[in-house]
Amino acid sequence: MQDRKVDKFRARPTSGRVEVVRGKKPAKAAKKVGGERNPERTSAAILEAAVKEFTEKGYGGARIDEIARRAGANKRSLYYYFGGKEALYLAVLEGAYFNIRTAEGKLQLSSRDPLDGIRELCRFTWEYYLEHPEFLSLLNTENLMRAKHLKRSARIFKLHSPFVETLRDLLARGVVSKQFRSDADPVRVYITIASVGFFYLSNRWTLSTIFGRDLGRSDETSAWGDHMVAVVLGYLRR
Repeated sequence: MQDRKVDKFRARPTSGRVEVVRGKKPAKAAKKVGGERNPERTSAAILEAAVKEFTEKGYGGARIDEIARRAGANKRSLYYYFGGKEALYLAVLEGAYFNIRTAEGKLQLSSRDPLDGIRELCRFTWEYYLEHPEFLSLLNTENLMRAKHLKRSARIFKLHSPFVETLRDLLARGVVSKQFRSDADPVRVYITIASVGFFYLSNRWTLSTIFGRDLGRSDETSAWGDHMVAVVLGYLRR
């Protein structure tokens, strides 16, 4: 099979995959990078490997060599598609946020009854945290660095602004229907939802030890999901 000629690409993360955006065509067709024949597959493999490496070792402990090895690629490919460790880490962070915001969009909160919408958002957030521990790990790492890398993202505000407006509309409709209090701030409501779930999972080992209670058991996590709903609706209904 003859090698395919490819243009230079810029890769950015989407929902579980890497979206490949065609840039300007170089004067000469780019050569195959490191023997790779499929740019999209190579970029996606590198991004997936990077998620695992940064999740397990944090930013400081992660190594480019190990990411390339996990991806079955080489360092030249990694630098070609992502530009280095910092850029790759930012791509991982953006991808993590993109994934949760995309999944939230499927809740269709703008067409839900306000009470049902808040219940679904609470349960979705809790279940997402349970199913995606890598998301919480990445957030922990970036918070330890005071959002040093996230502050450089041009995509983060665009990802979150529509979600905040959707939640604002849901709360406003709840006020009109006399289901919710009138002074609830959408950002504070979401931070409450996120923090009640995040704290439980990030501290479950110490809490389980202190209280002699296995907080990782399915009945415990199920009950905590119900508790999250009760906490948030209890606030909104006052």
